[in-house]
Amino acid sequence: MSRGEMASSDLSMILPRVLIVSRRTVRKNKFVDFVGEYHLDLIVSYGAVPVIVPRVSGVHMLLESFEPIHGVLLCEGEDIDPSHYDAELSGFSPEELEEIRKVHASDTSIDREKDTIELRLAKLCLERNIPYLGICRGSQVLNVACGGTLYQDVEKELSKKVPEEQRVAHMDYENYDGHRHVIKVLKNTPLHQWFKHSLEEDKMEMMVNSYHHQGVSKLAQRFVPMAFAPDGLIEGFYDPDAYNPEEGKFIMGLQFHPERMRNQDSDDFDYPGCPSAYKVKPRP
Repeated sequence: MSRGEMASSDLSMILPRVLIVSRRTVRKNKFVDFVGEYHLDLIVSYGAVPVIVPRVSGVHMLLESFEPIHGVLLCEGEDIDPSHYDAELSGFSPEELEEIRKVHASDTSIDREKDTIELRLAKLCLERNIPYLGICRGSQVLNVACGGTLYQDVEKELSKKVPEEQRVAHMDYENYDGHRHVIKVLKNTPLHQWFKHSLEEDKMEMMVNSYHHQGVSKLAQRFVPMAFAPDGLIEGFYDPDAYNPEEGKFIMGLQFHPERMRNQDSDDFDYPGCPSAYKVKPRP
């Protein structure tokens, strides 16, 4: 082994390894696995090594082969199979479910293999207190893994039941990157700490990017909310017993996308606190 290879090997043993599960698409009539570059860039820029777990059949039985696991980042993807939580409470008719599938065709296809991989990873983190950050779908996976439930469609189950002035557009198919809506951050939470220099004490509000039609309904008992949208949807939550940033320990979910909250002209973040979750580096 050359000196350069030895140095590279030594460095990989020192830097924390963060697992991130790929998403599947079709290109040239073949399946292709991919991960959003923003996540990978941020993991690398703050001193960790992204390890991509491919979404392929059987990989859920091989997760121990990815050891050591110093952190897990789960992000966007298709709807979680509702059989993993009590979806019967939605009471949707077959016609309503078909309407939801048509409106959100790119998200409503179920990927059971990805569900299995990510739920196993989430439970592994919970059992061993491995740092976990769930963004969008990743936050929903975390909640379901702990016995929480989801709204199968936020607009139909939540937004239409609140006064018009409290309704929120949680996604905009025509303006994915530019879409923003307001959330209210709760005091004395990690989100408050990350964005404290951007929040007015009397309002505690900020504008976030989101792209989802599902969300947390019943929050699992071990978690505490960090933020709400005006319609009442939980936009962030964490496990206070597992939170120790000095030791790089955290288990949390964000429904919004801090990694996408950037100025399209300069690529600067909307708020200095946006990359904070990626800065809480797990220790090897």
